[in-house]
Amino acid sequence: MSVVTDVSPPAVQPRPGAPVWSIVPLLTRLHFYAGVLVAPLLVAAAVTGLLFVFTPQLDNLVYDKELHVARVGPGLPKPVSEQVAAAIAAHPSGTFTSVTPASAPDATTKVVFSVPSLGEKTHTVYVDPYTGEIRGQLTTWFGETPLTTRLDDLHRHLLLGDIGLVYSETAASWLWVVVLGGLVLWCNRQWRSRGERRRRRTEATLLYDLRAAKGVRRTRGMHAATGVWLTAGLLFLSATGLTWSDWAGANFSLALDGLDSRRPAVSTALSGAPSGGGGHHGEGGAAATAGDPAQVDAVLRIARANGLTGPMDITPPAADGAAWTVFENDNVWPVHFDRIAVDPVTGTVTDRSDFADWPLLAQLTSLGVQAHMGYLFGPANQILLAALAIGLLCVIVWGYRMWWQRRPTRTLTGAPPARGAWRRVRPPVLIAGIVVTGAIGWALPTFGVTLAAFIVIDVIAGLLRRRRAAADPPAVA
Repeated sequence: MSVVTDVSPPAVQPRPGAPVWSIVPLLTRLHFYAGVLVAPLLVAAAVTGLLFVFTPQLDNLVYDKELHVARVGPGLPKPVSEQVAAAIAAHPSGTFTSVTPASAPDATTKVVFSVPSLGEKTHTVYVDPYTGEIRGQLTTWFGETPLTTRLDDLHRHLLLGDIGLVYSETAASWLWVVVLGGLVLWCNRQWRSRGERRRRRTEATLLYDLRAAKGVRRTRGMHAATGVWLTAGLLFLSATGLTWSDWAGANFSLALDGLDSRRPAVSTALSGAPSGGGGHHGEGGAAATAGDPAQVDAVLRIARANGLTGPMDITPPAADGAAWTVFENDNVWPVHFDRIAVDPVTGTVTDRSDFADWPLLAQLTSLGVQAHMGYLFGPANQILLAALAIGLLCVIVWGYRMWWQRRPTRTLTGAPPARGAWRRVRPPVLIAGIVVTGAIGWALPTFGVTLAAFIVIDVIAGLLRRRRAAADPPAVA
């Protein structure tokens, strides 16, 4: 019977009790606790994210009737105003909120109605642009179908409402800590050995060591090498996920305000506009009031003449004296997010906000969100996110397996790294670490709270263990 041992070259150990500059022992314990206790949240985030990333294809399957026409018409589509009128006739109880003209030959036009009883959700009526036929109606949330809304809620809240927000933000807040901590620990383990050539150490850091004996050493290699390859993608998912979280996202919004990096708003005010709709005429000479669907065709024509292309949402004014708004919602690279305010009576653009003119941080934030959701680069983006999710699940499984393999023979689970490493860290390093950790804990509240909870639990567990050790009588030889 062979005995499996870890034959890694021994590290140069400092004199016992001597203060050290290295934070590796602290990172080892932090990585262990974060991996064991936070990993279940990361598993939930990875699985639900994997489901969400393929919602475009799922929507096309589940809602084929609503999203697509029965037959591409031989002629041109009907005017958008007629399509809106057909939707209004089929949905007389709601208030016309916006229209998204069909952006592909086989796509339907989406006409959105607000209904007070639905809160943030709306009713979307799908119209065949060639025939004016109503293809169906769905309850949507910011343009998302019921299926996408459900999977989005599953990923962000685990269908638990506001309580579920804690899960997703905690997972995103700890993901980068686990990733960077593991990267430092693995690189330190591989590069601290002497006598190895640089190329050999690089290969050991990035590739599986298939020559390693079965057991914890091989599992560690698979866990760590895979984590190295996933580092950039996982850090990106953590950062972009936090930008629209509740607590860390609020702090991020404060930073955007402080740096004047918000996306510019479009003003819908019309200077010198009369208080009522009388005296103005829309297309065809008919009297027009604020939000008159008959004006949609003029608004769309003006938007296209001013450079807006692809999918776009057209929103009527909320009251007299305001302009219509049109914004592109093409979130596939190269993106189109330009917005304009239109006065259909005078045929002019009264205000605009072009994506190219946004502050750089606002541009990066918007692009990051689209990439996080799998939209930015189309199917390639989806495949990459799926690979990240599956890779993260593999890393977590190997991490738990390694924990199990390291367990003493008489215990159920693996033992954590030894306590007290912080006592040996040199004071300047320890103080700097406390300050930096406190700042991060303020910026990422769920990270700060859960880290404090880990520390309190660890201290209590240590005190209880000491008390039991003191109470046990010494063994008699």
